Amino acid sequence: MNTLNRICSAALLAVAVAAPAQAADKYKFDTVHSQVIFFVSHLGFSMSEGEFLDFDGGFSFDQKNWGNSSVDVTIKTASISLDDKKWDDHMKNEDFFNVEKYPTMTFKSTKVESKDGKTGTITGDLTLLGVTKPVTLDVTFNKAGAHPFNPKKQLIGFSATGTLKRSEFGMKYALPAVGDEVEIRIEVEAEKI
Repeated sequence: MNTLNRICSAALLAVAVAAPAQAADKYKFDTVHSQVIFFVSHLGFSMSEGEFLDFDGGFSFDQKNWGNSSVDVTIKTASISLDDKKWDDHMKNEDFFNVEKYPTMTFKSTKVESKDGKTGTITGDLTLLGVTKPVTLDVTFNKAGAHPFNPKKQLIGFSATGTLKRSEFGMKYALPAVGDEVEIRIEVEAEKI
């Protein structure tokens, strides 16, 4: 009987270990109400602001266990906008984003951690100009709930900030006059799918 109990216990343990963790909810970006913004020092006089207007992807989020969450984003580099055509064109050439050779950059999370259920970090691999480096973003969980004008839509929102050094991705043009450190701000609104 002890042997049978041990076999049954071992079988139950194996099933418990093999059982998948509770699935996180999946979301798609509402790109109209989401922004990917950056700031960089321009000659030390100002922090110039730009953004990327064309991006796609989604994420999964487990509010009870952030570790089950993940993010996958693709940004079209030619969608960069600094509100000036001449400047935009320069940012698209070989000095900066080289959009013809590298039409996209991607971010894929490797770890999502909660600090207190409201704030946490997302660490992931950013691939830019063919170079992949880890980047960590500080994230705030803003809200989840039904859309006030369409209760069938379930929405969620986050804000994220972080920094990176563009030189680490091979973007060294005009250093140090144009800053190396790039501040990132991301505002995300997404719909549950």
